[in-house]
Amino acid sequence: MNAVRYLVAGGIAWRAVPADFPAWDRDYAFLRRWRDNVLAAEFHDRLRSRVRGAVGRNPEPTAGVIDAQSVTGAASVPAASRGFDGGKKVNGRERHIVVDTLALLLAVTVTAASVTDRDAGRTLLARLHARYWHITRVWADGGYTGQLVDFTREVLRVALTVVRRSDDTSGFTMLPKRWLVERTFAWLMHSRGLAATTRRAPAPPKR
Repeated sequence: MNAVRYLVAGGIAWRAVPADFPAWDRDYAFLRRWRDNVLAAEFHDRLRSRVRGAVGRNPEPTAGVIDAQSVTGAASVPAASRGFDGGKKVNGRERHIVVDTLALLLAVTVTAASVTDRDAGRTLLARLHARYWHITRVWADGGYTGQLVDFTREVLRVALTVVRRSDDTSGFTMLPKRWLVERTFAWLMHSRGLAATTRRAPAPPKR
């Protein structure tokens, strides 16, 4: 487990795992086995429940926050799985996540950046509801308005509350609840393994 965490945090190749960990091919074999048997997700959920319990929260969350982040695709990202986000001027992919009120991950999906928040949110919220049926409220930004609010209320029986930015506000403003998911995105970008797979390819050296 520590070898996998080291690799993801450092963004290194499997063969570059330090010698004080088990052999790299054994580390990879364990990760592949965990992934194929959905054990990696199970480990994550158990750890999240322990963190929630340690701060006096119910292990099962009852509320969440949804948001998306467009990231530039690396040169290795195939054209079939990338798209252009016209609003953010990003050509790549988009991470859609739901977190609990401690900013811990509940559900994740990755789409082309051209997919709208509403379309991806419909799928992600349905998945969230199937896994965490205690959740009754989710906070979101203005990108999740419209029919998605009705779908979430009538089909999933979850209240989707849109937290809007005031028209009188200029510059950075910390909005209630929405800042939680922004902190999660910041945590994710601390991982070089995640940043390296989505960043813009470096420019060739000048001659």
